[in-house]
Amino acid sequence: MLINADFSRRAIVAHEHYQWVASPQGGVERVMLDRIGQEQARATSIVRYAPESYFPAHHHPGGEEVLVLSGVFSEGQTHYPEGWYLRSPPGSSHQPASAEGAVIFVKLCQMPPHERSRVRINTRDPAAWRNENGREICPLFSAGYEQVCLQRLPARALLLAQPVNGAEVLVLEGEVAVRGQSYGRGSWLRLPPGETTDVAGAPQGATVYLKTGHLGYANP
Repeated sequence: MLINADFSRRAIVAHEHYQWVASPQGGVERVMLDRIGQEQARATSIVRYAPESYFPAHHHPGGEEVLVLSGVFSEGQTHYPEGWYLRSPPGSSHQPASAEGAVIFVKLCQMPPHERSRVRINTRDPAAWRNENGREICPLFSAGYEQVCLQRLPARALLLAQPVNGAEVLVLEGEVAVRGQSYGRGSWLRLPPGETTDVAGAPQGATVYLKTGHLGYANP
């Protein structure tokens, strides 16, 4: 299965164009944003858990990255409400579930085999944020091959002032504008190297998830 599989091209999925697809596990469905492969795929998705739904315990040989967008996402007896960022390295395992229901942003099989970081950050904690050059940023992960953060983007401010080695954006609040088109909460954008300097906050600004650098190392 190939969905937005050409990483040299810009890919955008606006929230109003979500197409929910049932997963093999009852009560769990997903929007496939990009994907290369079948069930054990290199994939980026929005995943929705109905109340009392779960996946059986399983491993992630290529690692997993999760941002909880709403509800409460659980791993065993540990519960992560909206705003938590989870990064589990290659070879990790878990049994995901949600008692009350949840929506999460998920990236699978996109970490190098040598990564060993296990990250758990509550982005709703004010202490997780800092001011950098007049902009509020919540750092989530940084390595030579990628950087991940949340940003509060002021109105009409450029997200990136100079080109980077590819960027991926998920709008969490407000809107961003790209070439005159606005994209609201839930919209996902993947911008290849060289096409990353025309994303700006719309008049009300935006809060976004931002990953940079990784597309230059992507080898789908």
